[in-house]
Amino acid sequence: MSILQGYVDRRVLLILQDGRAIVGVMAGFDQKHNVVLSDSKERVYSMDEGVEEIPLGLYLVKGDMIILIGELDETLDKAVDLSSIRAEPIPPIRY
Repeated sequence: MSILQGYVDRRVLLILQDGRAIVGVMAGFDQKHNVVLSDSKERVYSMDEGVEEIPLGLYLVKGDMIILIGELDETLDKAVDLSSIRAEPIPPIRY
């Protein structure tokens, strides 16, 4: 059994190699750690404006693009006013 099994049907945050932050409900994964998210949104960070959420819907992320997967506490996440957050975008990972 994969360690990802514990995240299925839970809201997760994925940080990708290109610096994108994707939030969604993990619908499934495969042996290459490709991940399917439902009800997903990309969070775009900016120093000038608040965090923008771009709806993506059902979204497939290649496993080799994922840097980090973490479960989100939905109650805490909903309590945060994303429009008030100012942050530098995450730079792409180069190695």
